[in-house]
Amino acid sequence: MTSLANLSLAAPELLMAAAGLVLLMIGVYQKGDATRLVGWLAVLVMVVAGVLVLKGAGAEASTTFKGMFVTDTFAVYAKVMVLGASALSLILSLGWLAQEEIKKFEYAVLVLFATLGMLMMVSANDLMSLYIGLELQSLALYVLASFKRDSVKSTEAGLKYFVLGSVASGMMLYGMSMVYGFSGTTNFEVLSEVLSEHQATGVVVGLVFVMAGLAFKVSAAPFHMWTPDVYEGAPTPVTAFFALAPKIAAIALFVRVMTGPFADLIGAWQQVMWIIAVLSMIVGSFGAIGQQNIKRLMAYSSIGHMGYALIGLVVGNEEGVQGILIYLAIYVFMNIGAFAIILSMRQKGRALEGISDLAGLSKTSPLMAAALAIFMFSMAGIPPMAGFFGKFYVFISAVHAGMYWLAVIGVLTSVVGAYYYLRIVKVMYFDEPTEAFDTPRLANRVILLVAGVFTLFYIVYPSPLLLTAQAAAKSLFAY
Repeated sequence: MTSLANLSLAAPELLMAAAGLVLLMIGVYQKGDATRLVGWLAVLVMVVAGVLVLKGAGAEASTTFKGMFVTDTFAVYAKVMVLGASALSLILSLGWLAQEEIKKFEYAVLVLFATLGMLMMVSANDLMSLYIGLELQSLALYVLASFKRDSVKSTEAGLKYFVLGSVASGMMLYGMSMVYGFSGTTNFEVLSEVLSEHQATGVVVGLVFVMAGLAFKVSAAPFHMWTPDVYEGAPTPVTAFFALAPKIAAIALFVRVMTGPFADLIGAWQQVMWIIAVLSMIVGSFGAIGQQNIKRLMAYSSIGHMGYALIGLVVGNEEGVQGILIYLAIYVFMNIGAFAIILSMRQKGRALEGISDLAGLSKTSPLMAAALAIFMFSMAGIPPMAGFFGKFYVFISAVHAGMYWLAVIGVLTSVVGAYYYLRIVKVMYFDEPTEAFDTPRLANRVILLVAGVFTLFYIVYPSPLLLTAQAAAKSLFAY
């Protein structure tokens, strides 16, 4: 029987679930526009949830809800990143809602429930809790993608994401049913014990379906087809949210599933993961070359970055997972900074999305141009930016594991990807300037400053992130 003491392990999730319902009521009964009030309260809830998550840092792995929910240092690390990314993207969104004069308090509530689903995914210790968390996140994201109902592109993005997401969820559910049918359990710990003694072919087939569903959630090739259209069509702050928090949660879930219950099947899934990682790096690098819309470019960029991160999962050991965790943390700062600038691309109140609209930005807004150049250099993996070290850690883990070709392909695709990142820098610094952008909102400038400082000066003091990621990876392989 679940005790009250065990329920404290899920305190952040319980808080967010209760807060989501309360904020919904506040929005309904508040006189006038409640969008800003509900939005900032949602940010506060995420901050408090983050504090509750950190209280579990360093503690031994513990489970609750009949072993379906686990809390360990790995979960703490991933949850802090998810909450931070969600809070920052929500802050950016509030400014956009005000600029677009969209008075819908439901936006913040949807982000809150999506984040709740992500936290449940990270702590899933059973195929059932995994699926519940995944669907809670997905249902909220489907609505967010089509949030701007008077926009044909936004409606199309939501519909495409819903249809393809439903197919992926169905594939995953089918795979889970096969795993259960051939193993007799859905619990990760019991699955690990069963598969260490007997590895039925049906379980391997079911695992492939599960991997396909998870690959869709991280927008890894060849399950990436939804990403460019949804990124371009969804409202820009929603695109920023899609590029950050859901990716972290899905990668963390991917890592937990592959290195936990299915660790003994590494000989089977490692080959599939190798193909997924390589295809993602290639599609991400070559697909973005001809893009003229910066949101579509960021979509292909995210596909490529997920490919680099998955190199650590292909390696399948503690060093590989540590590389993933470091990469994800750096990825959050690079992308939130880039999207803060994309959201600031406005002229006379009109939002712009073309790469050509950045022409001559170094002359009209030198600080913004310098910040975007820092993020582009970092995403390209050019030292001494933080992005270089993110790639270095995953590449070196592949080299140490003897997977030299994987590291070589990663380096070559990074070189190709550098072209379209540097093209943006060229447009900003060498093309003739257009009309200046409107003055960015204060929240955008603050987030831009923090992200820029981290990306530029990570090399000065990398120890905290390295040690934290190392402890998180170690906890995952401790049991």
